[in-house]
Amino acid sequence: MSAPPAMSTRSYSSVSMTDPVARVAAGVADLPRDQWDACAGTANPFVSWDFLTALERSGSVGGHSGWQPLPLVIEDADGCIAAAAPVYGKSHSQGEYVFDHGWADAWERAGGQYYPKLQIAAPFSPVPGPRLLLHDADMAPTLIAGIETLVERNQLSSAHATFIAPDEVAMFEAAGWLIREDSQYHWTNRDYGSFADFLTDLSSDKRKNIRKERARAVEGLDIVHLTGSDLTEAHWDIFWEFYQDTGARKWGRPYLTRSFFSLLGETMADRILLIFAMRDGRPIAGALNMIGADTLYGRYWGCVEDVPNLHFELCYYQAIDVAIARGLKRVEAGAQGGHKLARGYAPEPTFSAHHIPNPSFRRAVAEFLAAERCEVQDNRSWLQERTPFRKSS
Repeated sequence: MSAPPAMSTRSYSSVSMTDPVARVAAGVADLPRDQWDACAGTANPFVSWDFLTALERSGSVGGHSGWQPLPLVIEDADGCIAAAAPVYGKSHSQGEYVFDHGWADAWERAGGQYYPKLQIAAPFSPVPGPRLLLHDADMAPTLIAGIETLVERNQLSSAHATFIAPDEVAMFEAAGWLIREDSQYHWTNRDYGSFADFLTDLSSDKRKNIRKERARAVEGLDIVHLTGSDLTEAHWDIFWEFYQDTGARKWGRPYLTRSFFSLLGETMADRILLIFAMRDGRPIAGALNMIGADTLYGRYWGCVEDVPNLHFELCYYQAIDVAIARGLKRVEAGAQGGHKLARGYAPEPTFSAHHIPNPSFRRAVAEFLAAERCEVQDNRSWLQERTPFRKSS
């Protein structure tokens, strides 16, 4: 994949709404940390001030990345943030994991200009969570209206809120946005006391397969978990090597810069779990996870030695072990990957919301989404019948 096109240096006009006041900042880093996090909450680390600011300060967004930070905030009478949204101007559709390349192609073949567009997202993170960050829940319609005004004032083709929380679907629908549905594989903790307890819920052949898979994957290896003050720059140097290899193969070039990982380690170390596989004291593979209030989020993986099933061990089975030990409700292991099904990760719905002002374009997209939704739901039902869990008689 070639390098992404540079975002134009255009200046986006502000929304200029009053009572309450809506404004666009140059970046999340320009906003008060305590006020942003009061809106974002503590459950999901990917919309926290620390995470989004690390993306900005590391150059992973901004500059020529094609992600121009345009965080939108609604301020109350005292000038404090009552609601916020992580908004970005996008000059491409990379790093989003909700694919609209076909929409862009159709719009531009019809003579329109699809890019730049607005993206309301946690960049490079296909993680469901809040996109309308509300300290005052009554501000949701005002926040959505602010995003729409930003589209209108800048004559943009569209705005897209990706991986929205399920309880935000109704908020966007009420504003007339189109809803898109997809699926992800998540593991659910049914109050297991151990991995062995989890295995008892599976069919006999699946239990045996997983035991064999785990044993073979770690043969001759040591598994090390690192979090908090145990994380060092040396660990990030090693993981960066893993990440670069995976990023180059999947995307053509890595989305994140090396300094992003250092900044993440400086500001969010207690919310990071880095898992290494060691051979004779040398890391040969690693998986990076983020720890939420009730969910473990698997994010990045890489290796310098190809070991059969080690990816499954570090990214899926070790994550289950950690979730059980910490009493977390879920493991979300990222986008795609039908191979997760046999390992106890079941398909769950995910949602995005799309604002398309042009009536004819909106109508065409709405028809596409209606047909796609039926296919997605049918496929999810088919997959749910094929999970490895024992079927009740």
